[in-house]
Amino acid sequence: GYSIDNPTLNRFFSLHYLIPFLIFGVVILHIWALHVPGNNNPVGISVKGKQDTVPFHPYYTVKDGFALTVFIILFAYFIFFAPNVLGHADNYIQANPLVTPAHIVPEWYLLPFYAILRAVPDKLGGVALMFGAILILFLLPWLDTSKVRSARYRPLFRQFYALLVLDCLLLGYLGAQPAEGIYIVLARIGTVYYFAHFLVVLPVLGIVEKPKAVPESISEPVLGAQPAE
Repeated sequence: GYSIDNPTLNRFFSLHYLIPFLIFGVVILHIWALHVPGNNNPVGISVKGKQDTVPFHPYYTVKDGFALTVFIILFAYFIFFAPNVLGHADNYIQANPLVTPAHIVPEWYLLPFYAILRAVPDKLGGVALMFGAILILFLLPWLDTSKVRSARYRPLFRQFYALLVLDCLLLGYLGAQPAEGIYIVLARIGTVYYFAHFLVVLPVLGIVEKPKAVPESISEPVLGAQPAE
């Protein structure tokens, strides 16, 4: 049913036990993908020689260290000086097992998927679409049919990508609103485009789009054409 009892709690306990092992498996897969097939770069061009690379230290250590320092400062600010600024007002209401808040919303990073869940009247269909919106991201390598890996040389793709970003922001806003009136209509429109972007736009765009000329090497746009070592 729709009430929480011992079977539901047991399933959550099982998930808490299994998820760390799943995360560990994904970490191993990530390390394998990074060291065997190799990582990508913003320009989407394969490394041809030493002129296309820079030493890991000090370039990346300083860059990552700076980013980590800025993150720690912001994180520490919220922890020590504003711990409740991102909290929900309902958290300050005294718990009452007989009364459920009228409007419950998840964390901000789950709001787009929550809007997709509520866009479908059928409960099972909404759950299927919500998980489908997450799983479809794993199919991106096969859905994107373009031979050019970087959006820098695909002007038409950048326009559709901007629409996708706006669509996700819209879904995030709608996920925080009550499921009524115009909010449901807009959520359905946003849901349709979200799936259309991955299932229709990406496969077709890779075939019909004419990308810009891609340099032969990473260093060519900066240093000019040089023979690879």
